[in-house]
Amino acid sequence: MLELAILGFLYEQPLHGYELKRRVAHLTGHVRPIADGTLYPAIKRLERSGWLARRTEPGSRAAPRHMLTPTDEGRAELRRRLRDADQLDISDENRWFTVLAFLRHLPDRTRQAAVLRRRLAFLQEPSSFFYDAEGVRPLGAEAFDDPFRQGVLKIARATSEAELDWLATTLKDLETGGPAR
Repeated sequence: MLELAILGFLYEQPLHGYELKRRVAHLTGHVRPIADGTLYPAIKRLERSGWLARRTEPGSRAAPRHMLTPTDEGRAELRRRLRDADQLDISDENRWFTVLAFLRHLPDRTRQAAVLRRRLAFLQEPSSFFYDAEGVRPLGAEAFDDPFRQGVLKIARATSEAELDWLATTLKDLETGGPAR
C-alpha cells in the first residue's frame, strides 16, 4: 500500500521526499507510522521499475531537493493497481482507505464502480470479530454481557452501516452520471 500511496500522491503533483513522507503519514501514519527506512527504499524500487522520475531543484535555504514525479508508466501502474485492487485491498480497512483515497484517478466511472461493488460485496457478507463455539455463526453485540465487546461490535456495525449508505449513494451517482468524481 505504501507504493500505491506514493504513486497516488505523486500523480497529483510532483513532491520531494519530505513532503511525500508527510502526506503518506497523514493518510496512514495513525495506523502504520512511516520511517525513512521504509519510504526511501520504496521510492528507489519505484524508480528502478521505471515508474518514478527524479529531478534535482535548488533548495531555497538548504541543499538541493529531489523532486519526484510519476512517469507515464507509473501513472498507468497506479491506475492498474486501483482497477485490480485485490481481496486484501478490499477487505483490510487501512488498505481500503488507501485505495479509496486515490480511486478518483481511475478515469473510467464504470471501473470505479466495479471496485466499489467489490467492497460492497465484502461488507454484505455476514461477519463478526467473534463467533459461536463452533466458529461458524457470527455473534452480534447482543450476544455479550461484556460492554467492551459490545462496544467493538456496535462501533463496527455503525461504521459498516455508514459505509454501506455511502456506497449505495456513490454507486448510484457513478451509474447515472451524477456528482461522483
